Amino acid sequence: MKNRIHLYVSPKNGLTWLMALCMVASAVARIMFAGLKGSGEPNQMWSQIILPIAATALYALIALLDGEERLYKTAIPVWLMALYGGLLIGTVVDNRIILWLFWIALVFFASLYTDILAGHRRHAILFLMPTICVPLAFVLYCCRGALLDGNLRPLWLCLPDLLMLSGILLLSFAIRIHPVGEYHPTWGDRTDGRRLRSLPPMAQVSPYIMVTRNTSTNYFQESLEITHVDRYIRQKRREGLTSFGITHVLLACYVRALCRYPGLNRFLAGQKVYSRGNDIQYCMTIKKEMRADSPDTVIKVHLKPTDTADDVYHKLQTAVELVKNTPLDSNFDNTAGILTLIPGVFLKFVVWLLKTLDYFGMLPKFLLEVSPFHGSLFFTSMGSLGIPPIYHHLYDFGNLPVFGSFGMKRRATEVLEDGSVVQRKYVDVKFCLDERIVDGYYYAAFFKHYKRILQHPEVLDHPPEEVLHDID
Repeated sequence: MKNRIHLYVSPKNGLTWLMALCMVASAVARIMFAGLKGSGEPNQMWSQIILPIAATALYALIALLDGEERLYKTAIPVWLMALYGGLLIGTVVDNRIILWLFWIALVFFASLYTDILAGHRRHAILFLMPTICVPLAFVLYCCRGALLDGNLRPLWLCLPDLLMLSGILLLSFAIRIHPVGEYHPTWGDRTDGRRLRSLPPMAQVSPYIMVTRNTSTNYFQESLEITHVDRYIRQKRREGLTSFGITHVLLACYVRALCRYPGLNRFLAGQKVYSRGNDIQYCMTIKKEMRADSPDTVIKVHLKPTDTADDVYHKLQTAVELVKNTPLDSNFDNTAGILTLIPGVFLKFVVWLLKTLDYFGMLPKFLLEVSPFHGSLFFTSMGSLGIPPIYHHLYDFGNLPVFGSFGMKRRATEVLEDGSVVQRKYVDVKFCLDERIVDGYYYAAFFKHYKRILQHPEVLDHPPEEVLHDID
């Protein structure tokens, strides 16, 4: 992945819009010609009209809307175009050898286009324009007889194909290379994370053996000494953060620990391991009012490894107050409300469909955003309910890898080595952890570092000196 380059096109580039114009003109011309000569058989309509129109429209939309980050996805309509060309060849060429040669040439063109746009070969962009000559040669081959006789009508009927190829050619001149050093998505990545491709073999195989998240859960509990944390909380409240509490400290500490151990910001989806990078998605269940009959709702807060305790506090409080101080439901509540309108039998199918789309990384981004089952961490306060922490199960739907809870504060009397007796304050925490994202040694190192930060919570007032990035 270090040798991979990232190609993109800008929607501000005039060539990009000329490409889109060519693709639209190709679709319009194809529809007009089909209307003049009739659509013919249903199979011909699908293969010679609907398929190329869908391919050209998809090509233009991907380049315009997502060309800066995911230009490689234009390979999908290019393969559709190659399929259309192969089906068209079968209708005009009788010689099997020539037919197979054209099929091989079209597959070569689509494969090379895919490889180039994925950025696997530096300087390979130079070969993109010559490869367009392959489908162009096919168009000329189909019209060779008429062209030799001076009849331009067959060439006019090939206008939609010539416009389609012209669009691809124009876009090849608009392609640029992103600066080195910043990661950009490629094949196999998801909208909510990048795939880790250099994991040890055992880490890549284990998700196929331990399939569900609940059967792959490790349970961890710890008692955290919070004498320094209590002092820190009182200081932050004097500084004006009136609602600052233990939740903000524990969360800010978790975010800071991820700077050194970014592996805990991974997740599993489709039996593959992904990293969220610098996007730490924190989920939390809250009540609008502290009553047993008050409905629950879920908030999701996007944090960064560079966030300080103040940043965590303001982001979390903004999300909480937005839910508590408005009569409207949250996005999660609205989405759940829509699902309740679906009859039970069909709802079961809808949930199955959502799981399938999520498995292949095709779940729409707006659903990922409102889903409490997709995120980096679910952390809940049992202390606010006056009970000890619980082990909360991980969800098999979604990709949430860590679920933590902490209980109410408690005091413990301890005898030191010199025989003196001291009283200390603790808070108990319990975590359910997906063991497939990192191994036990990594988890142990993370929580040791987590405890060290809690002993010196004042470091959370400043951004971290260094933020480590996850492996490739």
